[in-house]
Parts: sequence; C-alpha cells; structure tokens
Amino acid sequence: MNHAATLSKRPDACRLASQAVPAAEIIADNLADNTAENTRCSAQGADAPAGRAVVSVAHDADEQARNLVGWRQTYDQLAAGRFVGTLTEIPLDTMKVFCETTSHTLRQACEVRGDAYWFGIPATRGQQARVDAQPFGAEAFAMRPGNVEFELLTPAQFSIYGVVVRGEVLRHYAQTVEGVALDARLPHTPIVQAGAARLAHLCAVLEQRLDDHDDDARHDADGDRARSACTPLSDAERNDVQAELLAALFDACARHGNADDAESARQTPEQASRRRWIVAQAREYVLAHRSRPVGVPELCEQLLVSRRTLQYCFQDVLGMAPATYLRALRLNGARRDLCGREAGSVQDVAAAWGFWHLSQFATDYRRMFGMRPSEALRAS
Repeated sequence: MNHAATLSKRPDACRLASQAVPAAEIIADNLADNTAENTRCSAQGADAPAGRAVVSVAHDADEQARNLVGWRQTYDQLAAGRFVGTLTEIPLDTMKVFCETTSHTLRQACEVRGDAYWFGIPATRGQQARVDAQPFGAEAFAMRPGNVEFELLTPAQFSIYGVVVRGEVLRHYAQTVEGVALDARLPHTPIVQAGAARLAHLCAVLEQRLDDHDDDARHDADGDRARSACTPLSDAERNDVQAELLAALFDACARHGNADDAESARQTPEQASRRRWIVAQAREYVLAHRSRPVGVPELCEQLLVSRRTLQYCFQDVLGMAPATYLRALRLNGARRDLCGREAGSVQDVAAAWGFWHLSQFATDYRRMFGMRPSEALRAS
C-alpha cells in the first residue's frame, strides 16, 4: 500500500493516526510521545481551552470510544493488528467538532445522548463507511438524532469529521437565520446527499477549524507572536466559529434544485430596491458596532431576513458574499485610521475595528492592501 499517497489525501488535522499505521509497534509509541509534547492541553481535562483544537491518542478501540465524551458507544475491532486512533476535538459552547482517525476496520454501536444531532462527514477521500448498512462517502455524509442507537462501520485507515449540535440550537438557527423549519431541511434518512462540491466545502471549513492546534508558534507579518493554541477564544470568536460551521452544515443539507432558490434568484424592480436597502442597513449596522465582528447570523436576526436572502442581496448589489464585504468594510476603516494623523498602535486600531486576533488582522490587511499595517502607520 502506498501510505504517502494515502496521507496526501487527508487533511492535516486527521493525519496523526494514519502516520502510525505502517509500523505500529514503533511509530505508535513515538506518536504518543510527540502528541504529549506538542499538545500541551488535555482533550479531556477541565481546563481544555474553549474553541481550541486538542488531541488525544488511543492504542485500544475501547479507549478510543471512551475519548468521545457525551456518547454511548462500543467499538469492535474487526481486523488483526495493533490499534492506533486519534481524536482532534474543538470544545465549543453549543456543539462539539472533532476529527477521528482509526487504523483498523471498526464496527461501532453509537448513540448521541440527549436532544442533539450528529453529522458524520468522511475526511478520507476515496473510501466509504456505512451507517445502518447504508454507504456514504464521496458525495454524501451521515446524520443521526440523539437518543437513537445506530451502527457505524468504518474501514481501515479512515478519518471522519464529527459535528454534534444541540437540537435547540439547530432549530433556532434554522428558524432565525435560514428562515426554514429544521424538519424541512434535514432528511429523515441516515444519509444526506450533499453533492461533491458542497461536501468539499464543508470538509474545508472543518479542516481549517481543526488545524488551529498547529498555530501556537506562528508569527504574524509584523513580527508579533500569535496567541497560543491553548488560549481560549473569546465569546465573539466562538460565536463566529459556530455560525460558520452551522452555515456550512445547512448548505450541505440544502436540497438540489430547491424551488425557493429559483424564486429568490429572480428579481423585480421592487426586489432590487429592497435588496439595496438591506445591504445599506447591513452596512450601517456593522459600522455602528465596529468594535466587534458582526456575523451573518446577527445581521439576519437584526434585519429579519434569512441567510439565503442576505446572500442574494449582497451578491446582486455588490457581487460578493456578505462576509467578504463586511471584512473589507472593516479593513478599509482600519486603513483610514492607520493613515490618519491621530492613529494609535496597530493593536489599538485593529481592536477598534473588531479585529481581536492581531496576526490574522495583519495577514488580512497585507492581502487586501499589499502592505503591513505597521508600514501604513509609519507612513502616516
């Protein structure tokens, strides 16, 4: 088997256990040592930082099952050999996000506790798993409600993303942000046919969020040290992460050729005027709350529109997604302040415009304007 080729198809957050499979007796021990050294936050500890990815390693299938908190489950290893598994997890307020990698074929009897929903998205390309005997892989993912036992069969050297969301959160988000009832969006079968493009987008969002455990040694373009991966995210940052993940999940669950999409895409003169008004109101709201990053869900609730309607408005009026424009709006405001005569420090200006992660602000600023924030400040 070409392990290098297999690893190249996996996201960074899910590669850890896969690297241990070829020489399990030797590499598995190194894997545990390296993880203990590189991951200074315990996945199961009470002090795990909210919103930051943490990693645990297991050398037994039952141990792997126990590492997933909030589940009733039993793992049976169905192929011979020493087992190695990893769990990369982000603890959030209203959901759990993780990537699970396992070295051997497993039969899993699973049940999410309470009023919650589990979404299982394959992270390993070219392989299929089965939920309640139904295959899913290249264009589909699995979904099961809480308090319902299901069977999951996963192949060897397999990685799967998991998202567990509280039911009340999904229902509120569906109603206030998506403008639909949750039952109208989620299928009543274990399999969600997302399509290759939507599934790829969902995987990309999950991979990006789960990869932040590699960031604690990064430096930004101005030489300022990035925050440690063990530093908890702020409330607003965690809300942004959760909103981004919910949006990606709902996009993946959207039915192809939805009649509402076709209706929303049409435009009458009255609709054109209303869309311009909605964009203007969104801009005013963001500028009035510039000291914090206003997200799309908040705008939807304030303007009483669905996320899809907001998307159509911005796409029609400005030719870009709402989040893209709102970030550009804040970056331009920060640029004007940096170039002004009374500019403070880069950090002060960034915070005044809702950029609380200084290294990310520097990266976004340089990408937008072709210079570092400190260069703009010195030139003022």
